[in-house]
Amino acid sequence: ILALIQGFYGQRMADNIRRRGPVDWTVEVLRLPPRLPMIVDDPEEFLPPTLPQVDMVLALHENSQAAQLIPAAAKRSGAKAVLCPIDNSAWTPTGLKNQLQRELEEMGIASAFPKTFCTLTEETAGYRREAQPYSSQIIKEFARYFGKPKLNLEVNAETGIIERIEVVRGAPCGSTHYAAERLVGTSVEDAVPKAGLTSHQYPCLASMEKEPIDDRLIDTLMHVSGYVMNEEMEEKIKPYRKKPLYFAPGERVPTAGEEKS
Repeated sequence: ILALIQGFYGQRMADNIRRRGPVDWTVEVLRLPPRLPMIVDDPEEFLPPTLPQVDMVLALHENSQAAQLIPAAAKRSGAKAVLCPIDNSAWTPTGLKNQLQRELEEMGIASAFPKTFCTLTEETAGYRREAQPYSSQIIKEFARYFGKPKLNLEVNAETGIIERIEVVRGAPCGSTHYAAERLVGTSVEDAVPKAGLTSHQYPCLASMEKEPIDDRLIDTLMHVSGYVMNEEMEEKIKPYRKKPLYFAPGERVPTAGEEKS
C-alpha cells in the first residue's frame, strides 16, 4: 500500500493500518506538498521521480489540489487499485471524484470512494442508499480488515454486561478498537449510543458540515461514522436486550415481583 498523506489525518490512518494489518502487508507513506496550485497542470512535477511499486494507492489527502495527484501517483507506483475515502467533501468534491474515477478507469485502475471510510465493506463503499458496489479484489482484501466496524461480543446472559469485544474489522482510523476497549463492562442497555459517542471521542476527524448523505438523509459525515458503529453494536446486542412489556388498554399493570404472562 502507498498512502498519500498531508498531515495528522492521513498519518493516523497509515499508522493504524501498519499496526493492525496483516504482518505481510507493507505500508509506504508519501507526504504530498501542503500547498499546490489550484489547477495542477502537470501532476508528475510534484511527485518524486520514483515511487515504491505497490498493489494499491490509499489517498489520504487533505485538500482538493493534492487529490489531483492521485492518478499520476497510481501510474508511477504501478498500483492496480486506488482507495480514496471521502471524510471531508471539500477535499474530494463530487465533480473531482467523478473526474478521478474516469481517469483511473481509462488507465485500467480500479477505484472505490467510500463516504465515509468507515462505510467500506467487502462488497460496497458508501452509506445506506449511496453504497456503491465495486469489484476490485485488492480493495476487497483491504476491506476484510479495515472499514465498516464488525464486532463479536461476549455478554453475560444474566447481568447483560458486555465482558469481551473482538474487533473483526475496525475503522481505518483506529476508533473502533478505541471504543471497544471502553465498552467492556457496559450494560447492553447502555451500549447504544455509547458506542458511537465513544468512537467520536477518539477523536473522529470526519467533517462536521451538513450535506446530503443519500436522498433521504442530510447530516454530517462525523455523525455517519457514529451511526455505523451504533448500527453494528445494535445488531450484536439485540439478543441480550430486555424485551419491553406491553399492556392492552385497561389492563392491570403488574405490581413489584409479578411478571406479565
